[in-house]
This record gives sequence, C-alpha cells and structure tokens, in this order.
Amino acid sequence: MILYHGSNVAIESIDLTKSKRYKDFGRAFYLSADREQAIKMAEAKTVQFGGEVCVTTFKFDEECLEGLSVMTFPRYSREWAEFVYNNRDEQQDFHHDYDIVYGPIANDYIGLQIRDYRRQRLTFEQFMKNILYHQGETFQYAFCTEAAIAKLKKI
Repeated sequence: MILYHGSNVAIESIDLTKSKRYKDFGRAFYLSADREQAIKMAEAKTVQFGGEVCVTTFKFDEECLEGLSVMTFPRYSREWAEFVYNNRDEQQDFHHDYDIVYGPIANDYIGLQIRDYRRQRLTFEQFMKNILYHQGETFQYAFCTEAAIAKLKKI
C-alpha cells in the first residue's frame, strides 16, 4: 500500500518527538492513502506555519501488521468519537497502546467542541456530529510507535 504524508517540510526521517500529543489518535505520524488529502494537509500546514508544500510517499506492506497492535474505526461511530475525545482532551492524561490506528479524520475545530461538551453545553450526540470532518469522510493512518514506523519505507 502507498501512503502519503503532507507537510510544510520534507520528511527525511520520522521523529515521533516532533508529533503533537493531542491529535485525533494521539501522538503519531499521520498518513493518508489519498494523495489529494495529503496535498490539502500540506497546503494547510504551509498557510499555518510557512514553508513549502511537501508530500512524502511511503510504502507499507500490510503483511507487516503481524505482531502489531492495530485499532480500526471503519466509519464514524460513537466509539470513534470517544477515542478522539480522549486523545484530544488536554485535561486528560489519556494514552493508548496501539501501534497503528486507522479511521476517519475529525475536524480541526474540535477544541471548542470539547470545551462545550465538558461544560455540558452539548450532548455527546451533538459533540459527535460537530466533530465530523467538513469535507466528507476521509481516513487517516496514525503510526503511533517506533515499531510501526519501522514498517514504513520512504519511496
């Protein structure tokens, strides 16, 4: 499988310490099987932080999953929303032990939704609806551990 990482800098080697902690699936190196999605992410990063649009391509052999702990969310669901909430909520010390997490992308305005849900201004169902990605259901791969990252080959 070919996966893409969109950024404002070229990726020479993957360094998890540069990854932000409070993302949809936690601290991880995020990729997409959709090159256009990676380009959009790179464009957004460039607007936000400067730099140049860079898409780095990786090969991932799905047969390498043996021995790795993988969580898959095949669609938006309550379980997905709870997992995203736990990872994104900076007031929690949530950590999971998955090597790879695959599932839909949440919208980037989730911070406000978390605050409103925590303050009971939203039901969980409203929170879940509000965090859906505005551009339709788009999926991401989060490589969360060095063991998982070792399975990626830059091409």
